Amino acid sequence: MMLRTLLATSVATLALTGTASAENWDMPMAYPANNYHTENAQMFVDAVRECTNGELEITIHAGGSLFKGDEIKRAVQVGEAQIGERLLSAHANENAVFGYDSVPFLATSFEASDALRDAARPTLNALLNEQNMTLLYSVPWPPQGLYFAQEVNNLADAAGLKFRAYNAATARVAELAGMVPTQIEAAELKQALATGVVQAFISSGSTGVDEKVWEDLTNFYDAKAWLPRNSIFVNNDAFNALPAASQECLMTHAAEAEARGSAKAAELAGGFLATLADNGLAVSEPGEELANDLAEIGVTMTAEWLEQAGEAGNAIVDAYSN
Repeated sequence: MMLRTLLATSVATLALTGTASAENWDMPMAYPANNYHTENAQMFVDAVRECTNGELEITIHAGGSLFKGDEIKRAVQVGEAQIGERLLSAHANENAVFGYDSVPFLATSFEASDALRDAARPTLNALLNEQNMTLLYSVPWPPQGLYFAQEVNNLADAAGLKFRAYNAATARVAELAGMVPTQIEAAELKQALATGVVQAFISSGSTGVDEKVWEDLTNFYDAKAWLPRNSIFVNNDAFNALPAASQECLMTHAAEAEARGSAKAAELAGGFLATLADNGLAVSEPGEELANDLAEIGVTMTAEWLEQAGEAGNAIVDAYSN
């Protein structure tokens, strides 16, 4: 009789919870819920939930609400979160390979960015595996341009401006341009602009729209410097603890999210610039002087990155070039 009671209780519990072995993962992300990266991730986690019949439930924590952007990678590495998103180039000071997607003028189109991603994937994933993580997918931002609170015809015009840096590459751009690098995470950018802590930055049209930069800045120069990528990665211990079928679901839908996110970024790119212009920002290509100044920075930074990244970086560029 007692055995029947225990069995009945177990069946009832399964009916309420769906499964006794359900996994619940937290997924911190740095950008708002309405950003296309976050929306793409939501489609990914919804597809994983359906594919696993509810055995893997992933909860997204957008806008740096669970961990700030600069905390996410370590949180996943040590298992405080099972999965997360991060702009890995922000960790190029840790290892220059993480900055492969932020080498100025190396890959300046969506097609080139995807080719560079493919060339870098084996090296990048090996590096992440050493840190107890596995790369699931990455999605590009639109090409990076320069935002200013004034008209800039050459970099001499920008000397001394406080420039928002989000990784080693952007800090180096500021230094070479004679500006002052100021480390600001995405969630803090709007306040920094409104209070004058930042007077200039390099980013995509998407960020400009998210932050309504026309309220604080005046000019955007579409330099197409590079296409940084947001990467989604998983803690290896959490991944390895999953049943094989759930692991397959994650990897299958990660590949779909990567393709879908890249296509969405390309689709949205022109619209972001149009929105900036419609709201009063002066949107243009860099003038000849500014373009020449930026090209010089690109040559310098490419040589510096290849030296810092060593054989691994050179292997990525060789694979990309061939």
